[in-house]
Amino acid sequence: MQLGFAVWPLMRFTGEKVKMGEFVNPMWIKILGWMIASVIIVLNVKLLLDTFLPDSLLKTFYGSLGLPVPG
Repeated sequence: MQLGFAVWPLMRFTGEKVKMGEFVNPMWIKILGWMIASVIIVLNVKLLLDTFLPDSLLKTFYGSLGLPVPG
């Protein structure tokens, strides 16, 4: 769960020219890094929902998105 909290500021700080100077990430690393960070955060949110929501709400939520309900 804590990986998203580490990746988010890492991507922000290493992408700023003012802070990093010549060592700033190139655009392709920024795009790849933000995509990976987004996947990590979305999967963390899914884990939280699957863990804490009651089954009836999960069935409704996944059904509205057209996804199979996890076992």
